[in-house]
Amino acid sequence: MLIYLNLAAVLAVTGYAFYLFFQIVYSRYLFVKLGKKPEFELNLKERLNSVLVNGFGQRKLFKDKKSGLMHFILFYGFFIIQIGLIEIIIKGFIIGYEFPLGTIHKYFSLMQEWTTFLMLCGILYALYRRYGEKLKRLQLRRDVKAAVVYIALTTLTLSILFTLGFETVMLGHDPNFVYAPFSGVIATVFSGIGKTTATVFFFIFWWLHLLTVLSFMVFVPQSKQAHELFALFNLFFKKVGPVGKLRKVDFEDEEAEEFGVGKIENFTQQQLIDLYACAECGRCTNMCPASGTGKMLSPMELILKMRNHLTEKGASITSRTPWMPVFAFKDARANQLALQGMGGNSEVAAAVEMPNLIGDVITEDELWACTTCRNCEDQCPVMNEHVDKIIDMRRYLVMTQGEMPAEASRYFHNIERQGNPWGSNRNERIKWREGMEDIIKTVEETPEFDVLFWVGSMGSFDMRSQKIARSFARLMDKAGVRFAILGNEEKNSGDTARRLGNEYLFQELCTENIEIFKTYGVRKIVTIDPHAFNTFKNEYPEFGLEAEVVHHTQLLANLLKEGKLKPTKRVEEKVAYHDSCYIGRYNDIYGSPRDILRAIPGMELLEMERNRANALCCGAGGGRMWMEEREGTRVNIARTEMALQVNPTVIGSNCPYCLTMLSDGTKAKEVEEQVRTLDIAEIIEKSIEF
Repeated sequence: MLIYLNLAAVLAVTGYAFYLFFQIVYSRYLFVKLGKKPEFELNLKERLNSVLVNGFGQRKLFKDKKSGLMHFILFYGFFIIQIGLIEIIIKGFIIGYEFPLGTIHKYFSLMQEWTTFLMLCGILYALYRRYGEKLKRLQLRRDVKAAVVYIALTTLTLSILFTLGFETVMLGHDPNFVYAPFSGVIATVFSGIGKTTATVFFFIFWWLHLLTVLSFMVFVPQSKQAHELFALFNLFFKKVGPVGKLRKVDFEDEEAEEFGVGKIENFTQQQLIDLYACAECGRCTNMCPASGTGKMLSPMELILKMRNHLTEKGASITSRTPWMPVFAFKDARANQLALQGMGGNSEVAAAVEMPNLIGDVITEDELWACTTCRNCEDQCPVMNEHVDKIIDMRRYLVMTQGEMPAEASRYFHNIERQGNPWGSNRNERIKWREGMEDIIKTVEETPEFDVLFWVGSMGSFDMRSQKIARSFARLMDKAGVRFAILGNEEKNSGDTARRLGNEYLFQELCTENIEIFKTYGVRKIVTIDPHAFNTFKNEYPEFGLEAEVVHHTQLLANLLKEGKLKPTKRVEEKVAYHDSCYIGRYNDIYGSPRDILRAIPGMELLEMERNRANALCCGAGGGRMWMEEREGTRVNIARTEMALQVNPTVIGSNCPYCLTMLSDGTKAKEVEEQVRTLDIAEIIEKSIEF
């Protein structure tokens, strides 16, 4: 009789738990469906590779090796013990049941016991990391839900071992310390309590384990653990192609009510999956240059505020309760909205006053603080994309609302009027080559050229960056590269305008530039500007560009390998090399600049604490070059201080923007006489015999 009552109770509890679980998951599915359908390219191989490498391989998590190992154990341990869960549940109805594995079962038991024990160790270590070591990134968002996870997983693992331990006593078996070592210890400790008492404790822990599993299942989709459900979907459906590539705005869409994104439901469904996939690990915010220097922006908080807004608005629109069981979340605003008698009435739903995405949920200061460096995205274990969401909201402010910082407005005006950020006369763009006309010729002056040297606005108008352009031109000439420039026909690449939210201006410049390239039959472009390099290489092809695009450090590294450039003069310098964001994280180019520096006799290459993919942004990206920093520490000062820690004589860079920011940093630290700032081209030029 008790067996049947037990079965009835199990079926009732399990059925209720699965009902709640599927209701919660279905609600979030409907909330995501509110977004716009994205353009989906199957690219099955690339998508499966993303899931295998970053999902099952946990690649990003191992950027923090300790946390990576801990999470790896918990991730796979959780799946492994679920196999044992089936056996344990059957044990509650068939006393002493074991999977019919014969002699192999003892190895199954061994695997389950050690997996459970290792999981317990992992949980305790995670607990220590958060509450003992107080890891900074885990203190960014402290709430009771994190504690619930630790309690649930600890109860889950311990209840397995105690259930098996009391089963051994209940059945009168001798503890097996070889194949069931941990439950064997528990059985030994409680060996004297008798079979009847052991049976009672067996069922107590059996029920505790079952209830913990079911409760955790219901808890997961409505907590930070929701990433366990959404992460693999996020990895599979994420954008394919170049990282950081922005969506094209269709200005010919006559049905478009706004440009950019001003409402949460106007993001794509893929972007909305990001919100529920967030693991709340704080890795993004921990590496963010804006957050790290005291700005309002926290990439993690940005995602979580958007997620909560989507849940709240989704509940209002769909009239579905997002939190279950309802009685446990009766004070939740989203539940109140869903349960206010809407009954699916869209008119009632529309009448409910919701906060504005931009202004109420996400502040404008947060949006303009971003340097678009992608440090957040590079660190994210579930590969969430923060930057495109920020740019989409900037687009809304600029193109729909006409709202932007005064510096951004001035930048757009100067680009539109004179084709450069300073508003200098566009006919002075070619003046940087004065005195070098014999080796630097325009496309009109020398129709026979192999490479178009895109100088960029910095190289053309900024006096410090002009030195980089001249050094690079001398090196190309020395190596016998047939190159030409556009001269006064060169325009701005439009990259900064795009990152600042002015997609219209970007597309206008992009179209004009591509037409010029076609006019002169350009097949290969080299540039000293990583921002132009990235947008030409990864974004212009969508608009029709067909040309090979290389960065000047790539070209120089190749010329060295081919023996066309031979550094022979000793350069006794200690160079702290700075990886720029748009060469590094956007295009994974870390080797060629270092190869160049290592090829120089007498040169000592120094690595900063944060280098390569972890390198801190200089602070100039995303249009920040042209905007004042009014909060916290200046990003360029923070990066300069990192460079000075390794005691260099030179801070080396591959980007005119970075060089400007680092030069300002050395001046602010009053070390410009002791520590110079040079581009890679300027450094190698010192070692070449002309």
